[in-house]
Amino acid sequence: MSEPKLKAKLFVHAAIRRCGLAAMPVVVARKGDEDAGTVLVKVNRGDGTADIYTQARDAEGRLGWLRSTGPQPVEDARAEAVISRARDIDYDLWVLEVDSRDGTVPFIERVIGG
Repeated sequence: MSEPKLKAKLFVHAAIRRCGLAAMPVVVARKGDEDAGTVLVKVNRGDGTADIYTQARDAEGRLGWLRSTGPQPVEDARAEAVISRARDIDYDLWVLEVDSRDGTVPFIERVIGG
């Protein structure tokens, strides 16, 4: 049995709040469907590199985050290409951009396969 998932708009508002409490800059770069949109997070490292995380479920159905760009940060242009491809596939997609030099994000607590 999989965990229930928050509506996208509610999740985004909670994520923004958690970043605010951590004094971490965050921007909604693209607004998706308020109910069923998927959330993609771009973590800007401040050195021209970024990580991309996408919501996903593991084999047991538990919600977590998948690092879409692999284990290491990638050049910003490559990260933007990943976002562009995802937007072409999913019109309901939300994109959050978070600035974090060390790559940590307060609402990304469980990374699948990482």
